[in-house]
Amino acid sequence: MTDALMLDIAQEYMQRMGIVDTQYLLVRHLDQPHPHCHLVYNRVGNNGQTISDKNIKIRNVKVCRILTEKYGLHLAPDKESVRRERLREPDKTKYEIYDAIKTALPQSRNWNDLEFRLKEHDIAMRYKYCGSTNQKQGVLFSKNGFEFSGSKIDRQFSYSKLNRHFAQTQQQTYYRATLAKGFHAAIGYYRSSFTDLFGNMGGGRNKGQTDAGSINFGGNIGALPLPPNDSPIGLSAAQLQRKPGESPEEHIARITALLNTAAETMAITAMEQKRKLRDRKANKPKMKL
Repeated sequence: MTDALMLDIAQEYMQRMGIVDTQYLLVRHLDQPHPHCHLVYNRVGNNGQTISDKNIKIRNVKVCRILTEKYGLHLAPDKESVRRERLREPDKTKYEIYDAIKTALPQSRNWNDLEFRLKEHDIAMRYKYCGSTNQKQGVLFSKNGFEFSGSKIDRQFSYSKLNRHFAQTQQQTYYRATLAKGFHAAIGYYRSSFTDLFGNMGGGRNKGQTDAGSINFGGNIGALPLPPNDSPIGLSAAQLQRKPGESPEEHIARITALLNTAAETMAITAMEQKRKLRDRKANKPKMKL
């Protein structure tokens, strides 16, 4: 970043912002590890007319992004790279609120959870309502005498986006509970069918069959016996393992389906064995006395 390059970028910035025909001062600072400069301009142009600052913040962001990409400069990915110790008020408090929300949000299931966790950081929360109705349309966070709307702290913290986040969290919680319920039901069905077909063997041998062992799910489920290798039930420990790239929810749904299929096959096989046994007893010749 030579002086000449910084000057070229600054001049192009002024042109793109429409700040022309006026006095301005460009000063390079070397007090920080990153190259930067300060630009000061006179809003009263050479013709005596005031230079408009309408939507200047929005235009500034747009122009800075264009120049950053054009000249291959570094674009900070998010607020995590901002040096907090250099901030002054109100930005200092705004970033304190940002950091607190960022930390509390993953642990919060709903608005009440978030409010409770933010209180631990001395951050108050209140809602904006639509007119005189009870319909919420915004959220504000306050600390140290400063108050900011959620969207001013970060666009991801607007009321609508936070509300959507909590709705998705509740849906995910319900979905996981449903998955867990189905999984435990499948475990019970599987154990019952296994015992009915193979007896209380825990995956042991039965009349010369090969022992395929068991798979341990841990927790309150423990070890689950596997059908012998030469049985008609195709289920192995490898099939029940989590696949690369498979989410926990996808894994549970898949093995639940496998266990239900195996349990159904074992139940049908056990019923068939019982039927054959009954038929043999019925057809067995009676001994004459």
